[in-house]
Amino acid sequence: MTTYHIKELPIDDRPREKMLAGGPGALTDSELLAILIGSGTREQSALDIAREMTKDNGLLNNLAVTKNIRELAKTKGLGQAKAATIIAALELGRRVAYAEPLDRYSITTPEEGVALLMPRLRYETKEHFLVVLLNSKNKVLQIEQISEGSLNSSVVHPREVFTPAVLHHAAAILAAHNHPSGDPTPSKEDKALTETLAQAGKYMGIPVLDHLIIGDAAYYSFKEHSYL
Repeated sequence: MTTYHIKELPIDDRPREKMLAGGPGALTDSELLAILIGSGTREQSALDIAREMTKDNGLLNNLAVTKNIRELAKTKGLGQAKAATIIAALELGRRVAYAEPLDRYSITTPEEGVALLMPRLRYETKEHFLVVLLNSKNKVLQIEQISEGSLNSSVVHPREVFTPAVLHHAAAILAAHNHPSGDPTPSKEDKALTETLAQAGKYMGIPVLDHLIIGDAAYYSFKEHSYL
């Protein structure tokens, strides 16, 4: 079967050549994706497939949350090998986004907490509850995942939240979880949990500096809204 290869495109349309000339920033989302796809099919070039996959903000709405190789492989023009390449690249991107040594982070404002956690939580399709352990100077000691839930909830007990804080001698904690819907507006359960954690932290001498809800390029800070 004849397939389209990127090298058969006009030279001005070849993503690799554009990257060599202008760097990765010169490429569109579809051109970057086409490099990962490599070759096309009888009907479509790799660039055609990539454009279809990224149209209507598809890169963010679909690809960024994809972790299932079999589901992605169902895309016309892809197979499991190409799907695995794309998912591996996305996962590397996520890891690079929060790969800086944690002890370089100091969290004194909600924005600093969001900058640390947004890359990790923004595209999760299930609710994850994390606790960031801080020393007496608000430097990050460690990030612990406390639970992983469903599309709209995770079960969290204060004991599970504060156990790693005690074990690692944290002076304070930052709680955080994501809303897979993208809307960070807190639920009544979120508000009740925040109050419970704040009380527990007060009794244990490990204050909760904030509870962040991470959405899609948006966040909610209980501290900013005077709940803490």
